[in-house]
Amino acid sequence: MAAVHDKKELLGWYLITLKLRETVESRLLEKSTCGAEIITDYEPRPPESEWVISIKEKLEQGRQDNVPVSGAKLSIYRFPHYLKDGHDEDWVPQIVSLGPYHHGDERLRHMERHKWRCLHRILERSHQEIGCYLDSVKKVEGRARACYEGTISMSSDEFVEMMVLDGCFVIELFRGFDEGFEELGYPRDDPVFSIRRSMLEIQRDMIMLENQIPLFILDRLFGLQLGDPNQKRGVAKLAIQFFDPPMWKGKIFGEYVGKRLGFDPLFDHGRVHCLDVLWRSLQFLGPNQSTTKQWSKSREQLTPCLTELREAGVKIRRNYFRCWGDIKFEDGILRIPQLVIHEGTRSLFLNLIALEQSHLDCSSNVTSFVIFMHNLINSPEDVRYLREHSIIDHCLGSDAEVADLFKRLCQEVALDFEGSFLSRLSNQVYRHYLCKELSFRDALAQKWNSWRAVLKNKYFDNPWSIISIVAAFVLLVLTFIQALYAVYGYYRVGS
Repeated sequence: MAAVHDKKELLGWYLITLKLRETVESRLLEKSTCGAEIITDYEPRPPESEWVISIKEKLEQGRQDNVPVSGAKLSIYRFPHYLKDGHDEDWVPQIVSLGPYHHGDERLRHMERHKWRCLHRILERSHQEIGCYLDSVKKVEGRARACYEGTISMSSDEFVEMMVLDGCFVIELFRGFDEGFEELGYPRDDPVFSIRRSMLEIQRDMIMLENQIPLFILDRLFGLQLGDPNQKRGVAKLAIQFFDPPMWKGKIFGEYVGKRLGFDPLFDHGRVHCLDVLWRSLQFLGPNQSTTKQWSKSREQLTPCLTELREAGVKIRRNYFRCWGDIKFEDGILRIPQLVIHEGTRSLFLNLIALEQSHLDCSSNVTSFVIFMHNLINSPEDVRYLREHSIIDHCLGSDAEVADLFKRLCQEVALDFEGSFLSRLSNQVYRHYLCKELSFRDALAQKWNSWRAVLKNKYFDNPWSIISIVAAFVLLVLTFIQALYAVYGYYRVGS
């Protein structure tokens, strides 16, 4: 009887539960039909705003930029804003654009047809199709893009076309300069290659930091022309010959620097470009030099100016047959190699300095040299002295322009001068200068003390001597006044 009772009780609870369920569902249905919002056990996720979507897109771009590209390193930078002083022609190309930064500039469009002319000549001479060049560069497009600072807003096809066109133009310039443009099939009166002024302007544009093509791209294109895709030395050597500037006399690029440095233009080949090759060929310090930089805009005047050094007895002489940075100081003689300055010197120095300021892991030899010369040259008279002693040879308008050139180059330049290659020499010169100054002051003080002792012991040893000297001085003054009035009266009567 108890079991039957329990079953009836469970059945009753079951029926009550069903009834409650029907009641709840009916009420919910009534609310939904009246337009009321149905209450659920969770809150729906609101749609994302445009602001949140924009942030997620930027994060995705950051993730993509953070992915390293195999074999690629940032090496072609935007020109540092703090080095700009309103003279855009020193860092902005004036006749030809190379690479993406100035691609499409309306001022430079006239050179584009000459680039296509060079590309046509290359394909005709090598009996090749353009497709092999495009395909080869396409394979390393990502690596090439990663060499440039910032995002390059060009399509894949546009970027590859630009690399092939600009790269072949650069190689044709190098080969023409080395072999002769007539040997490459260009006429003797070529509208670009036969005009010296045009070639100098192109050469100047090609050493600008923002106007560079990665060296591995040039090597690929040059290898296709030679039928040797794996060659990696030809372009760097041609670039050194092409950019050999008439600035420093002597054996600079080939035998001298090459033997002293063991110069290898392929060092860190993934980041090198033509300006980098030129910079490396100018280095004269050993490979063990520390490249750690401690930036500082305050530069202590370690080297007195030329006038002060000469007054202190330091002799300035020309250092013959030496590299441009081979400055010596021995036995009170400062020896400096000859420096030739022309209208393109400022642009060359400025872009080399910009390269050193941008690369965090390279030395600052050019910057150190320019600051050293700036400290040495404080006036046009200093330039004139260096010019008369064949240390500086310039074709600018005046010596004042040379002094102003070094002054403007050193504005806003960051450099740890104590870590530079000239810091030891500058300290030696400065210590020698201080010793000479102290010796001169000590000698002058000794002279004055001896004169004072003579005056005191010989002429001021008793009151009558003092009275005699004062009387003689008064008599001398009166005689001078009398002579002055006599001359004045003579000229007054004559008039």
